[in-house]
Amino acid sequence: MLRNLLAVCLALTLALPAFAKDKEKTKPAPAPATRGDRWAERTLRKLTVEEKVGQVFMIWCRASFLNVESPEYLEWLESMRKYHVGSFAMSVHVDGPFLLRTEPYEAAELLNRLQRESKLPLLFAADFERGVSTRLMGTTNFPHAMAFGADGKIEDAETFGRITAQESRAIGVHWNFFPDADVNSNPANPIINTRSFGEDPQQVGNLVTAYIKGAHEAGMLTTVKHFPGHGDTATDSHLGVASVNGDRTHLDSIELPPFRQAIAAGVDSVMVAHVTVPALDPDPNHVATISPAVVTDLLEKQLGFKGLIVTDALDMAGLTHLFANDIGRAAVEAFKAGNDLLLIPADLGASYEAMIKAVRSGEISRPRLDHSVLKLLKIKGQLNLQERRTVDLATIAARVGKPENLAFGQQVADSAITLVRDNGKVLPLKSKGTAKAGLPYTTREETHNQTLAVLFSDDVRTESGRAFGREFRTRIPDARVIYVDPRIAAGMSDEVLKAVDEAQTVVAAVYVIPTAGKVGNSVAMADSTGTLLQQLLDHAAAKTAIVAMGNPYLASDFPKIENYMCTFSNASVSEVAAIKALFGEIPIRGHLPVTIPNVAQRGAGLERPAQVATGGPPHAQN
Repeated sequence: MLRNLLAVCLALTLALPAFAKDKEKTKPAPAPATRGDRWAERTLRKLTVEEKVGQVFMIWCRASFLNVESPEYLEWLESMRKYHVGSFAMSVHVDGPFLLRTEPYEAAELLNRLQRESKLPLLFAADFERGVSTRLMGTTNFPHAMAFGADGKIEDAETFGRITAQESRAIGVHWNFFPDADVNSNPANPIINTRSFGEDPQQVGNLVTAYIKGAHEAGMLTTVKHFPGHGDTATDSHLGVASVNGDRTHLDSIELPPFRQAIAAGVDSVMVAHVTVPALDPDPNHVATISPAVVTDLLEKQLGFKGLIVTDALDMAGLTHLFANDIGRAAVEAFKAGNDLLLIPADLGASYEAMIKAVRSGEISRPRLDHSVLKLLKIKGQLNLQERRTVDLATIAARVGKPENLAFGQQVADSAITLVRDNGKVLPLKSKGTAKAGLPYTTREETHNQTLAVLFSDDVRTESGRAFGREFRTRIPDARVIYVDPRIAAGMSDEVLKAVDEAQTVVAAVYVIPTAGKVGNSVAMADSTGTLLQQLLDHAAAKTAIVAMGNPYLASDFPKIENYMCTFSNASVSEVAAIKALFGEIPIRGHLPVTIPNVAQRGAGLERPAQVATGGPPHAQN
């Protein structure tokens, strides 16, 4: 018996090395280092501490034509020379409510010029939430994300990502701060709203992953935001501290699933929001951006994200109010929490010096700094920027603004149109009025005021309503079109209501979209325009069609609405789509991706075939 036991032990002892060797064989071999990875590792070893710190900052680059000696251009060169900045976020200039969009060639030439001036290749990112047309003219125009939720086609989100990536890469932008993985479960959310795909976590996650797939196919880096979820908030974090107050169970069931899906789909980066999340970090002074519990513990350890972690803009009031007396510390605390890239510091010089001091004192270890810098360099290497950092301007004309892509953007906007209420008395509208003459300048139009369009926007000087009004009068040349904003609504109320009483058919298009940093930010109408819209409905609800050109929750504030249509966007393609739907030129097939309290549940939508009116309802006829 003892002899047998000894024999068994000896056999097991002899077999253990073989078992261990077999087990080692089953382990997946580490991925071989790519050419770009090897460049990144060599480059890291050559960088000074100052250069490494500069690599973790990204600052604005507002694209337009700039002379080589213009102060703005020289300031960027100084940022690269003095602070070794390694990344830029491309945007455009603004003038009050006006976004001064520029042309693709001007943007690409400027980015090329900056690339040539930089010691290391630059990484260019942008907020192309509605495609490149968000910032540049002549590119494919897409509606807001929520329109894709109403459209409901996963393949359309994938194509959206692919086209945006193709146009972005053509002008030299490598990285999009999109898709938005927020679940917009709060109708009062002033900053997410139509930027979200909807309120259902599964649908949001599916559309997010489809977008990532399409963007990756065309070589674009993607970002999901705003971690760990900004959809259930009622504050604009550009202006103050937003709070996500659900418990961990709520977070796991609503906020986090789209982020989990995005990580599984290989998203390149995650943007962390300036929101407090008591369920994850009870410290009221810890917004997620500076919370190790959110960034390191939840995102990296629990969700297993290994990619690039980027802060939301560090100049937002949701963060800066915590560091009013030492603004540079915001960058240090965000980096210590686990972020790799520090986006748009409120004060670059102070932030850079604070980071240098923290590294030299040991507050931030050298290995920790190297960890983030190597991530950034590897991304540049994967993009092959070490060998080709500029783009060929000659290819832009063939790659940007393709007719089939423009048509696709319009197709999605058409498909998203959702009819929520219809009393059967207004739609479809009938094209009518003064006939166009065959030759220019020979048409004599008469305004009979039988059909009236009132367009409500934040500012009548902006583009909001221009495409809508133009398309409306193309179909009814003698229609009356009135533009109203909060500054002039009270003074125009008598004129507008008189026109409403005289008209046989009224259309009110209401432009309310999430706008970052707007004072008193809200997705509700301003008091003066809201009062006028209510008066309009008091006078003529039965003969009025309300079109929500953006915020779909509008109807909750106006229970008298009898005819209600949503576009989920104020993009020009959505304006054209709304007109086509009003006149029965396209089928209406969209369904609500969100619940409108006291009005309709998610998934609701009255479907209508294309039905161009030949006679029109009685009150709409001549």
